[in-house]
Amino acid sequence: MVVLAASIVGKSGKVLVSRQYVDMSRIRIEGLLAAFPKLVGMGKQHTYIETENVRYVYQPIEVLFLLLVTTKQSNILEDLDTLRMLSKLVPEYSMSLDEEGINRAAFELIFAFDEVISLGHKESVTVAQVKQYCEMESHEEKLHKLVMQSKINDTKDVMKRKANEIDKSKIEKTRGDKGGLSSMSSLSSGFNDMSISHGRGSSFGSGSMLGMMSDVEPISTKAKDRSRSSVTAPPKSSGMKLGKSGKNQLMESLKAEGEHIIEDVKPTSQTRAAVAPPTDPFTLTVEEKLNVALRRDGGISSFDMQGTLSLQILNQDDGFVQVQIETGGNPEILFKTHPNINRELFNSESILGLKRPDQPFPTGQGGDGVGLLRWRMQRADESMVPLTINCWPSVSGNETYVSIEYEASSMFDLTNVIISVPLPALRDAPMVKQCDGDWRYDSRSSVLEWSILLIDNSNRSGSMEFVVPPVDSSVFFPISVQFAATSTYSGLKVTGMIPLRGGGGATPRFVQRTQLIAQDYQVV
Repeated sequence: MVVLAASIVGKSGKVLVSRQYVDMSRIRIEGLLAAFPKLVGMGKQHTYIETENVRYVYQPIEVLFLLLVTTKQSNILEDLDTLRMLSKLVPEYSMSLDEEGINRAAFELIFAFDEVISLGHKESVTVAQVKQYCEMESHEEKLHKLVMQSKINDTKDVMKRKANEIDKSKIEKTRGDKGGLSSMSSLSSGFNDMSISHGRGSSFGSGSMLGMMSDVEPISTKAKDRSRSSVTAPPKSSGMKLGKSGKNQLMESLKAEGEHIIEDVKPTSQTRAAVAPPTDPFTLTVEEKLNVALRRDGGISSFDMQGTLSLQILNQDDGFVQVQIETGGNPEILFKTHPNINRELFNSESILGLKRPDQPFPTGQGGDGVGLLRWRMQRADESMVPLTINCWPSVSGNETYVSIEYEASSMFDLTNVIISVPLPALRDAPMVKQCDGDWRYDSRSSVLEWSILLIDNSNRSGSMEFVVPPVDSSVFFPISVQFAATSTYSGLKVTGMIPLRGGGGATPRFVQRTQLIAQDYQVV
């Protein structure tokens, strides 16, 4: 079988889509397609026409013709099978079987035709496989989009927090300015009252009031000038330096009167860095990553847990320390220290320290710090798995009813749980009849995402039911699961930091971060 071209033409002979699979000139293919409408007889039941050189195998599609141009030596049965496959693909990509709909989906149709015919020969593929190949879904692309979206969300949170801090500082600055000016006005009004009450009784009262008013007047005048200049002057102007000494005198005068002043400090790079300085000199991160494959009919196909303990030190002088830890005593977990860590000290006293105590731990604020300890667990029964998923698809008539249940272990409280169920290619979202949590349908990747914000003792089990057109049960697998937890399998805890210098003073302050994340968690 050799297919020369696959085309969609109108009954008037207008070519809408044409894909050639052998080397031929444009003039020849246009001539072959232009001659086809003249050869088609009205009222005939045949689906092929033979000429001296080629054979036309065609099928009417409403007001159009789906046409294969083949050689006369080609097997007509295989040609008809190819034509039937293409006739199934055309409605999948074109919403309307007319000239406008075909032109709108021209490139998608060409890509689909290429998956069915290769170098003039038919490929052994199904409609579902063709649609899957044309979607060109990439796990790396999805992961990249998730990472980019998380970065965008983090940036938005930082922007909101910074905006709130700026608004708060402006409000406090405005309150400080109004408080200073109101104190000056109340002070001058008090002086006026005193001068009126003593004006006739004593010349000392009036004279002293005049002297005091002469002292206060420049301060209030400067305050008015300062408030006026702060409103009208542009933020980036070298002329602001001229009023610097006057501003300082006003601040000192107001402070002498007992007023609480909030000074306006320009947000330089140094002050921005000092907005939220780290308060703990040591940060220890305990992280465990799960790679689990659960069988759809029950049981565990594979289980792998890898954990790390890392240390982050801010100051170089604080690097002369040792870390005292406690483990949960799980015999299935194997610990392995860094080559520079004293292995004997860890095995005997559960203390992580360098082999050479005269050398400090490396410092730095980037990344997660320096890795001290690793551990691994590769054997576990189903009762130790944080989350199990049961998926029950059943076909009834023209619909497939899918019931999904989850059961969470009491060992962990899970957060940000997302259960992703693959679906067949659908035009519309599936009909969700019941859901414990929230759901979202991603039409681009044909995935139904079931999300639960928190799983604790109040909801250790839950279910979701939805309906889709009839499909094979294997379409709904593998199911991917994402979650996080603040407790771990190892139960590792940092009990204290042991300083090696300073005469054994107080225990240094530290903070411990613990998390368990599902790196690759699937039901296959």
